[in-house]
Amino acid sequence: MTVNKCLLNHQLLTVWSWRRRVDVSVYQATGCHFRPFCATTSEPGTQLSLKLYNPIQIHKKKLFLWFSHLPQEEKQFGGYFSPETMHVDPLILERKAEERAGFLSFPLQTQTLSSPSVTVKQLFEPTEGWSEGRGVNVLLYGAVGTGKSTVVRKVVLDWCTGKNLTHFKLLVPFSCEDLSQLSKAASLRDLVSRKYLHLRKHPLLSGEGNQAKDVLFLFNGMEKMNLDFRIGSTELCSDPNEALPPDVLVVNLLRKYLLPEASILVTTRLSALDRIPQKYVSRYAQICGFNDPDRQQAYFTSRLLQQTGETAHNHEAQALIELLYLNLQRESQLAAACFLPSYCWLTCATLHFLHFTDANAPIRTLTGIYTSFLRLNFGGEVLGTGAGTNEPIQKHQSSLMLYVVRTVGKLAFDGVTYKRTSFSESELEQWIGGKTKTDEELRQLAMFRTDVLDFFLAPCVESGKHLPEALSQSDQRHYVFAVPAMQEYLAALYVVLGENKSALEKMTRQVSVAIGQASESSDVSALFTILSKFIPFRIFAVFNLLKLFPKLYEKISSHNKGSIARTMAAEMFRTEDSYNEDILDQVEQSLLGVHGPQPQRSSESQPFELYPIFMGGLLHYGNRVLLQQLGCSIQSTTVVQITRALRKYLVRELSKPQPPEELMDLLVLLYEFQNPRLTAEVLASIRSIRLANIRMTSLKCFVLSSVLSCTPASFHLEQLDLSSCLLTQDMLQMLWPAFRHTQDLNLQFNSLGPESCILLRDLLLDPKSSIRALHLCDNPLLESGACTLLEALPQNQSLTHLSLMHTGLGDQAALEVAERLQQHTGLQELNVAYNNIGDNAALALVDACREHASIHTVHLYLNPLSDVGKQSLYVRSVPTSHGSSGRRVKVLASVTEGSDISENWHPILSVIRENASSWDRQRVKQQLQVFLRDLEWGRQQQQSLWKRLHFRKVEKGVRQTLQMLEKNTLPPSTGYRKLLRSRR
Repeated sequence: MTVNKCLLNHQLLTVWSWRRRVDVSVYQATGCHFRPFCATTSEPGTQLSLKLYNPIQIHKKKLFLWFSHLPQEEKQFGGYFSPETMHVDPLILERKAEERAGFLSFPLQTQTLSSPSVTVKQLFEPTEGWSEGRGVNVLLYGAVGTGKSTVVRKVVLDWCTGKNLTHFKLLVPFSCEDLSQLSKAASLRDLVSRKYLHLRKHPLLSGEGNQAKDVLFLFNGMEKMNLDFRIGSTELCSDPNEALPPDVLVVNLLRKYLLPEASILVTTRLSALDRIPQKYVSRYAQICGFNDPDRQQAYFTSRLLQQTGETAHNHEAQALIELLYLNLQRESQLAAACFLPSYCWLTCATLHFLHFTDANAPIRTLTGIYTSFLRLNFGGEVLGTGAGTNEPIQKHQSSLMLYVVRTVGKLAFDGVTYKRTSFSESELEQWIGGKTKTDEELRQLAMFRTDVLDFFLAPCVESGKHLPEALSQSDQRHYVFAVPAMQEYLAALYVVLGENKSALEKMTRQVSVAIGQASESSDVSALFTILSKFIPFRIFAVFNLLKLFPKLYEKISSHNKGSIARTMAAEMFRTEDSYNEDILDQVEQSLLGVHGPQPQRSSESQPFELYPIFMGGLLHYGNRVLLQQLGCSIQSTTVVQITRALRKYLVRELSKPQPPEELMDLLVLLYEFQNPRLTAEVLASIRSIRLANIRMTSLKCFVLSSVLSCTPASFHLEQLDLSSCLLTQDMLQMLWPAFRHTQDLNLQFNSLGPESCILLRDLLLDPKSSIRALHLCDNPLLESGACTLLEALPQNQSLTHLSLMHTGLGDQAALEVAERLQQHTGLQELNVAYNNIGDNAALALVDACREHASIHTVHLYLNPLSDVGKQSLYVRSVPTSHGSSGRRVKVLASVTEGSDISENWHPILSVIRENASSWDRQRVKQQLQVFLRDLEWGRQQQQSLWKRLHFRKVEKGVRQTLQMLEKNTLPPSTGYRKLLRSRR
C-alpha cells in the first residue's frame, strides 16, 4: 500500500484531459466487462459518437485506466502487480467527534482499541440522527504514511469494477491541490465537465429532484485548500450552475446547501481536522495503518511473492517472508515502523533490491530507493501557515521536505556525530522546536509535529539498547528513527545540502550575495551601504572588496566541500568498524532480524556505515533530480568540489590494506555514486580485490561487476579473491564482466558444480580474458566438470596456474589432463591434490608434465597413492641423462621424497591445517598417519644425527596437526594457501 500521493494527485489532475478513444480490449484485459461504448451502426463505415452512449460507463472506463497506472517506483518490483493484487486494507477506526484527534496508544496494541473497525462501504451506511434525503459527509484522516491516498485509489477502482459502493451511480474524484490552483470562478457543473468532459450537463448533477443522492464526491488532500465556513467570508450557493471560486463550492457542498442529497468523502491530514466544523461531518474515520503482524505479512506476501514467475525466486521470497514474519511477531522495532504502510513499501523495495537484483533491469541504488520513498510520501507537499489567515496556503508555502531536513535531519546528524540512535522527549523538543519565535513558525511547527514527526520517529520498543546509562535510567520515553537507515540518510542529506555551514561561511555567503547585487546595479554608494552592515568602512582602503569577498567565499565554500569529502572517507574507513559485516548484510539484518548468536562487535558504539555511502549516492544526478522536486537542491558545483576532494582521500586510504568487509563497502559507495570517471580513477590505485568470506549475493556480484565495468579495457587486477563467498552458477554469470579484468581468479570453497565449468570454459576461451591463475579448490566439479573445463586448454594460452584440489577428480580426469597438457604451452603449476587419483593415473600425469615445456610443479598429496607409487613419482620427477626434456618437475605427493624430507613439507602441512575443518576428517587423519609412517621409515634410513632431528621436527608438526584434528581445535577454513609463490 504505497502512499504515492504525487501519483494519485497527478491522476486526479490529469484524468479530465483524456481525449482519445479507449480500446475496449484494453479494459477487458483487466477482467472487467462493461457494455462496449464504441460500435458500428447498421450503415457500413459509420460509427456512433461517444456522447450517444452512457457517459457513466465511459467515466468508469477512463477512471479505471488512469487509476490503474502504477508509479515508476513500483516498476522496480518487476511490473507484475496490479492495484487489486497488491492492496491490503489498513485498519480504519470510526471515531466519535470528541475523540476524533485521538491516537493509538501503541501501534501494536490492537486489543485495547475502543473504537470499532470499519470499511469504507460501512462509512456510507445510514447513521442515526442524520435526516433522510441528505447525503453523508465522511472525513477520512490520518498521519503521513498511513495509506490515505492508496485507500482513495482502491475506492475509485472498486467503484469502477462494481465491487464496492455500487449504490452510487456516479463517483467524482477531485484533487484539492488541483482545485487550490484554480483562480477562475466556475460553476459546479462546469468544474466537473472541465475535469471530466464526458459528464458535461449530466442530469445527476443538475440539482433537480433528489437525483444527487446517487452521487459521491471525493476530495483528496483537503489540507491543501484553505476552506472558510464563515458566512461572512463564503457566500451561500445552492445552484450547480452558479459560477464561484472552487473553495466556495466545496464549502457549500459540505454545508449541504449545494446538492444536499450528494455524499462526500474527504481525506485530510490530522492537522487539518478542525478546518471542517463538526456539524458538517457525519462520520469521522481514522486510518491507522497496519496494526498487527498479520496485515503486514499479507502486504509482504502480495509484494514479494508476485514479483516473478520463477520457482526458485518464489522459494527465496517465501523464505524472506517467513523471516520477516518472525521478526514482526517479536514486536521488534521493524514491526513498529511497519505500522505505517509506507515503511512496508520501503521494506519490500529494499529486500527486492537486496535479493532480486537483475543484471538486465535498470540500475537501482539504495540511495535511490530512499529518495524515491521520500518523493512518494512528500512530493509536492508544502508546509503552509495553516488556518488563521485569509490568504491562500500557496502564498505561504515552503518545502515540507526541506523543513524535515532542517529539523529531523539536524537531529539525525547529531546522532550520527555522537554515535547515538535514541533521543529523549526533551531532546526532541530542543532539536525540533527549540528556536521557533514567530507565530507563523509556531503554526508550522504544530502542523509538522501533528502530521510528520511520527512518520520519522517512533517510540523505542527495545528499551536500553544502544542507550547511555543515564538515558536508559530516566523516566522519559525515548524515540528512535522508524528505520535505522533513515537516520543515516537524513544525516547525509543534511550535510550534502550544506545545512551544517559554519557561522563564517554563512557570513561570507551573505556578503558575496550582497556584492553580487551591488555589482549588477553598478551603484557604488549602494555597495558601500550594503557592505557597511558587515565590516567597518576603514577596511575599504586596504582591500579590494569586490574581488576579495567572492574569492574568500569560494575558498571557504571549497574548504567546506573538502571537509564533507574527508568526513565520507573517514567514516568509510573507521578502524572500530572494520570487523563489522559489510553494509549490505547489516541492512538485511535490520529487516530480517538476527537468528542465532548475535554478531559480536569490536566496539560498543553504534556503527553508521551507511552514512558516507548515502552521501555519495545523493550526489548522483538521478537522486538530485528527485530531491529538486522535493525542494532540496544540490548544486552541480557542490558535486564537483566534493568529488574532487573525495577522489584524493579514497586513493590515499586504499593505499593501506583493507579488510574484505571494508572493501565491499567501498565498492557499494562507488556503485551508489554512479560516477564512472571517479570510479575508474579510484580503482586505478587498486591492484587486488580480496573479498574472501564475504557472503556474496546477486546484488553484491552486480555491484562488483558494475564498478569494474567503469574501468578501461586495459585495466587488470592482479588478484580477485572470491573464496568462501557462497557463489552460485547464476552469480558467476553476473560476475563475467569482473572476471575479464582479472589475472588471478580465486573461486575456491564455493560449491560450484559441473555446470559452472561451462561458463569458466567460455571465460578461458574469451579473447578479452587475461586470466593467468584459476583456483577452483573445494568445488564439486567432478570429472565431467573438469573435462568440460579442460576443453579450453588448446585455445587458451594465458593460463599459468590451475588448481583443482579437492574437486572430485578421478583417474579418468587425471588422464584427460595428461592428454591435453601438450596442447597448452603456458601452464606452469598444476594442483590436483586431495582427489581420487591412483598410482597409474598419477604416473601418467607426471610423465606428461615432464614432457611439457613449462610445468615445474604438480601437487598430488592427499591422493590414495601407494608407497611404491609415491616412490615411482619421486623417481620420475628427477630428469634422466637421456630424457627428452631434461627438466625436473617438482612433485608434491608427501612430506617426504624417498628417504629425505620434502622441502615443501611445511606448506603441505599448512594447507591441511587451514582446510581440514571443512574436509573429510577421517580421510585427513588417515593421510596424516601415512605421513607419520613415511617419516618414521625415512628417519630410520638416516645415518646423520642432524637429519634425524629434522625428521623429528617434521613428525612433531604432523602429530600436533593430528591432535588438533582429534580435539576439534583447528581454526576455521580460510581457503587454500598458494604454495611456492614466494619461493618463485
